[in-house]
Amino acid sequence: MKIAVSAQEKNPQSHVDPRFGRAKCFMVYDDEEKRWEAIDNQQNLQAAQGAGIQSAANVVNAGCNVLIGGHCGPKAFDVLSKAEVSVYAVEGGTVEAAVDAYRRGVLKRLGNADVEGHW
Repeated sequence: MKIAVSAQEKNPQSHVDPRFGRAKCFMVYDDEEKRWEAIDNQQNLQAAQGAGIQSAANVVNAGCNVLIGGHCGPKAFDVLSKAEVSVYAVEGGTVEAAVDAYRRGVLKRLGNADVEGHW
């Protein structure tokens, strides 16, 4: 299983980025191989529109089954849901701590978007 986390920097000790579509990057943890990989998201930081959709596509194309992050808008949530990526909310902390919280079953799974678009 691959777990993506919206991150402010390209390392597991980074703080979780509170925004999904305009996160600086995504840290992906491969639970089977026990290794981290960074996915750059710079192209979406200043996008006028479509940042959430493109970010969701990046997560799906990386083969992720789970997304942990800050806030997720409706269009991004729709793309993730259709690809059967489960979305979990976390408030603050590090990327590493977010993955640990997910593995312990303490994160809240989102049933739909938790913010409107262009947040």
